[in-house]
Order: sequence, then C-alpha cells, then structure tokens
Amino acid sequence: MEDLIKAAFNGVDLTEEEWQFIKDRIALQHFKKGDILLKEKDEVLTQYYVIEGCLRSFFIDTHEREHTLQFAIHDWWISDYTAYFDASTAILTIECIQDTTVLELSRITQKEVFEKIPKVESFFRDKLEHSFGAFQLRIINNLSKTAKEKYLDFLTSHKQIEKHIKNYHIASYLGITTESLSRIRRELAKQ
Repeated sequence: MEDLIKAAFNGVDLTEEEWQFIKDRIALQHFKKGDILLKEKDEVLTQYYVIEGCLRSFFIDTHEREHTLQFAIHDWWISDYTAYFDASTAILTIECIQDTTVLELSRITQKEVFEKIPKVESFFRDKLEHSFGAFQLRIINNLSKTAKEKYLDFLTSHKQIEKHIKNYHIASYLGITTESLSRIRRELAKQ
C-alpha cells in the first residue's frame, strides 16, 4: 500500500510520519468492469487515483447521447471536479471500462492533508494546473481540428488503451459518430 501511495504522490518529498498520515486516510478500492463509481446527481465526496485499469467520465445530454469527457488510466486522477470543488451534485458519471484499482481520497481527507502537509497542496495545485491546460488544449482541438486529426491525436495520447475501449466510447470522446470513426479507421488502414 505504501508503494502505491508513493506512486500517487510521486515527486513529493515526505517524511515517514507524513507518509503514515496520508496512508491512514486513503483507501484502496477494487472495481469490476462496468461498475459505476459516481452517477449524475450524486454528492461528490472523493477523487480517485488510478493504479491500474481504466475509468471513463461522461455526461448524458438532453437527447440521451453520451459525451465522454475523460479516460483515466494508470497515474491519472479523476473525479467530477466541478462538483468536487463546489460541493454540488455530480453532472458526470464515472464508470469502469476495465477492472480497475484506485486509491480513493475524500475531500475532507484532502483538506486535512493540505493543512498538515502544505507541500501536498502544492503538488495538487501543480496537477490541477497541468490538467486545466490539457483540458483547454482539448477544447481548442475539438473546435479547430478535423475528425481525422482528433483521432490521430487520440491515438498518440491514448495508445496504451485504444485497443481496449469500445468504438462508441472513443467516438463520444472525439465528438463524432461511430460511423465516422469507422470511416476514418478504414481510410487510415488503406494508407
């Protein structure tokens, strides 16, 4: 367990007492493919660090279409951060698309850790700044790139999971139809 926690907080120089403080407050959880960790309208109390497996966050629009916001794989954090930080209810659903092992960190625990170990707060701020930048680039790419360009970018950034994700999950992440994704794949296979 300690090695898993150290991986989640890689880069933070902590004393043994600080590691123990975190270890006593973080939970190791195992989920099966298809399990739902969070549903729309749930209270959002936790965030998850993925040790192994793959999670997907998505929302369902008024036409009952799913829109995948994020895939989370090894060494990624995931939650419905809008609700997590605003103490509101979830707008996203988080599901396991593979058997998954996570570390679960509650908002209350996070605040306790931040108060006792300020360098962990800096660590999370750096992670959030990086994530915010990545989401901003994703929005720009979705607005400016063709479906084929978005798919090629996806292959570059998600090559380790692309073969394990259903086509409709990839299509909903890219904002295209499954038919368009199939057409793009056929075109690429011919090249």
